[in-house]
This record gives sequence, structure tokens and C-alpha cells, in this order.
Amino acid sequence: MSNYVVSARKYRPQKFDEVVGQESIATTLEHAISSEHLPQALLFCGPRGVGKTTCARILARRINENATETPNEDTDYSFNIFELDAASNNSVDDIRNLVDQVRFPPQVGKYKVYIIDEVHMLSNQAFNAFLKTLEEPPAHAIFILATTEKHKIIPTILSRCQIYDFKRIQISDIKNHLAKIAEKEGVSYEDDALHLIAQKADGALRDALSIFDRLVTFGKGNLVLSEVAEILNVLDYDTYFKITDACLANDIPLVLNLFDEVLQKGFDGQMFISGLGGHFRDLLIAQNEQTLSLLDVGDNTKAKYLEQAKQCSAKLLIDAIEICNTTDINYKASKNQRLTVEIALMQLSSLSSPDGISKKKSLES
Repeated sequence: MSNYVVSARKYRPQKFDEVVGQESIATTLEHAISSEHLPQALLFCGPRGVGKTTCARILARRINENATETPNEDTDYSFNIFELDAASNNSVDDIRNLVDQVRFPPQVGKYKVYIIDEVHMLSNQAFNAFLKTLEEPPAHAIFILATTEKHKIIPTILSRCQIYDFKRIQISDIKNHLAKIAEKEGVSYEDDALHLIAQKADGALRDALSIFDRLVTFGKGNLVLSEVAEILNVLDYDTYFKITDACLANDIPLVLNLFDEVLQKGFDGQMFISGLGGHFRDLLIAQNEQTLSLLDVGDNTKAKYLEQAKQCSAKLLIDAIEICNTTDINYKASKNQRLTVEIALMQLSSLSSPDGISKKKSLES
């Protein structure tokens, strides 16, 4: 049995130009190295899985490579890079041991680079023991701190660091990166399936790669939207399109039956009504070319939105969004939550009828 390497490790960027979704930070760090304007203490902060540790490791390697006047490809600068996980080494003694090591210059290269991950986990005593060294480090020492929770770091530490805020990675960037990996791995995929994975990852590329690996294993190298939606416990777009078609046709029995099918599949009523509100919102923005860029879905699904949007008036969609939003807000307080959603669906099914307004008012009263 061959050793399997997960995509997050196999395709971890080794250069700044390979980093996904953090181009401005990567460019800034590259310029700082080339111009020799790199500070001795940096803080990388942002959500999980967006490239903080990856950029820290790339930077640590690049610092010594750039600082050597006669670079030798056989020289191993990894001995100059020290990684400390502050989540499990957060005591004052751990920091004192690190401070003791900092005093000694590197045997190879010009700099010793210390990467402290999850630095917000350090105790107050450990932070205080680290302050003096961070403020006046030896010329050969560079500290790169990484955290997902900047607000937990004491201000005296923040003031001594040059801060880089990493952002959530855009869905389109994650999808394009997954597509490149799928092609390299010989995985067949539907464009909308990758888009759904990217949405589920919520801006974290590492999460997207983890989901991707799991789904590739399940699908035996084939990613289909319907299977991806089922495994990720996400209602597929077709369900919302069918519900909307039934509402536009004023077919209350069909709408109620479709909602029952959703519940039978194990989906939560509040998640459904919230998703339906989002669907109406997407239909509304699909009606105008100026807002079409806000429609964050795959190409095939976008075509369906454009087609269904032609059947709806802007007023109907605004009323539908309002009904869904009100139902979402009132859902938790309701004693009969299924009925609450069904009333909303009946209201939605009445919007396009000639007496839709009066029906809506009578149901609200």
C-alpha cells in the first residue's frame, strides 16, 4: 500500500507566486526581502486555512537564500528555521528556552527564523517573558508569529510587530485552484461541483482541499454536483428552482409536497427557508447586469438563474425575500416550526396570483 499524501500537503505552495488568494501580501513580502526592508518581528493573522503558516515557511526559506552572497543549492537552510506550536508550548519556560536559543548566531546562512504558530495561546507570563527579546532581537534573529485570533494578543506584543492581515480566499480562486489539482490528479468534475466545495469551505483553502479529497475518494475520481450536495448536506440548486417554479405557478400542494421531501431527506426547516431566501436574492441580482457579478455560482447554474429570473418581477422577488427573512427570524420562537415554514411557502405561492397581496395580508394577520 503506497503512502497517501493529502492534497493540502502535496500541493502546499513552495514559492510566493504559488500562494492562492493572498497576492498583495506575497508581493509585499517579496519586495521586503529584495529591498532588505524586512522587519525582525512579523505577525500573520487571519482565518484558518488561508496560508499564514505556508507564507511564514516560504518567507523563512527566502530570507536566508536572499541573504547569501554566493548561494549554494546544496546548502540546507532548514537548520535555521525553528517552528514552535504555542498551543502545546505555551508556558513561560518554553519561551525562556526559546529566548536562550536566540542568542546564538546561525552556523550556516545569515539569519535564524523563528515561526511561532497559534501565538495567541501563550500565557500572559510567556508573553511578558518574550517582550524584551521581541523589542530588541539580535541582528541574526527574525520572528514570524501566526494567529487566528489577533484580539487575544496583548497590545505590547502587537506594537512590536509588523502586522499582515490575511483575508478569506474568494470562492472563484478556490474553485480555480481545485480545478488545477483535479486536472493534475486525473479527476473528472462538474464545474458546479467544485463551486459548491469552494462555497462550503467558507474562504479556507485547506478546508476546501480536505473536502475535495473526501469527495474524490467517495466518487472514485468523479465529482458530480448531486453527489457532492448530498455528502455535504447541502440542498442542491435544483430543489430551489423547483420550489420557485411551483410558487410562480401558484401550486400550493406541489410546494408543500416538495418541502416535505426536503424534510424527509433530513434537512432542517430553518436552513431550507434561509437558503430559499438566498435563492430569491440571487434571482433578483440576476435581473440586472450591474449586479450579475454578485451571483457567485457555476456557469451552468448561472444560466438557470438567468432563465428563471426572466419569469419574476423585481417586486415579487423583494416580497419573497422579506417573507423568507421574517420566517427565518421567527423560526426558533415558533412552537410549530414546520407550520411556520409552510405558511411562508403558501404566502410565496400567492404572490404571483391576481389577489396575491390580499392573500399575503390575510396570512400575516
